[in-house]
Amino acid sequence: MQYFPLFLDLKNKPVLVVGGGEVACRKVDSLVRAGAAVTIISPQVEPYLMALINDAHCQWVQGFYSADLLEPHYVQVWATTDNPSLNHQVHHDAKRKRILVNVVDDQPFCDFITPSIVNRGRIQLAISSGGAAPVLIRNVREKLESILPQNLGLQADFAASKRNDIKQKLPSVDARRKFWERFFAFVDVERAQANSELETAYQQVLAMDVDDKGSVTWIEYGVDVELLTLKALRLMQQAEVVLYDHSCPFGFVDLVRRDAERIEYTSEAQLSGALESAKAEQLRVVVFIAPTASRVTFIQASDSVLTLGSA
Repeated sequence: MQYFPLFLDLKNKPVLVVGGGEVACRKVDSLVRAGAAVTIISPQVEPYLMALINDAHCQWVQGFYSADLLEPHYVQVWATTDNPSLNHQVHHDAKRKRILVNVVDDQPFCDFITPSIVNRGRIQLAISSGGAAPVLIRNVREKLESILPQNLGLQADFAASKRNDIKQKLPSVDARRKFWERFFAFVDVERAQANSELETAYQQVLAMDVDDKGSVTWIEYGVDVELLTLKALRLMQQAEVVLYDHSCPFGFVDLVRRDAERIEYTSEAQLSGALESAKAEQLRVVVFIAPTASRVTFIQASDSVLTLGSA
């Protein structure tokens, strides 16, 4: 992983943009949307930036850049001019003052980069290749835009409004997580266009009888993660414990839920013990096994078995 992904709260935080051209327009627009307190340094600015300045969305220092204008209180500085020497000077000054800096379209001079974004209100998906393949990333973003429901922001706002209510109705973290899994999988939720429809779905899911018993799903890992079925992927995201042997490719284990407990087993006895422990705690378990492995002994350790072949 070349870059550590991070969403930064810039609301009311001072950010400096050096340059007032077309590139600056794109960056300032995003920064203003994020609530940053933007200052632009440039002898001239594009009409779009002038409109933002006139509406008090950002400040303008009309003039040429100099190091003394780069004050330590800035949390970020962006160099957006078409003069590489000036941009590199901005980079040098920012590094000396320990301020995060981005020289646009000049990756070696960037402490951070901006990803391609899919925006659905509160829901933001950031996609990046580390600057290596921007056209590929654009294609990925377009695919996600076409797949993801337009009401994701509505769903997120509704879930946020129910945080206190659901804590009162379901006191345990585990119960709340399972509730939201059922809620967001409910077909009416994806189709909802108003809060009232989500409220109806919310009450229906709360009234459902829930089977909180643990389960065990056996998944053949094969050699190609793309051959996993959609059902296998869904169960992998619901699992609380994931068991795998040393031959299981990392790509399979990496696709499970991030906060699931991951345990590598080295023997049938160890696997059986882990399954018994998970069964006693009524946990949802996924076990990765090789396609050629014998399951006779394994199956005896579980009450519920579902094998999903990947190849």
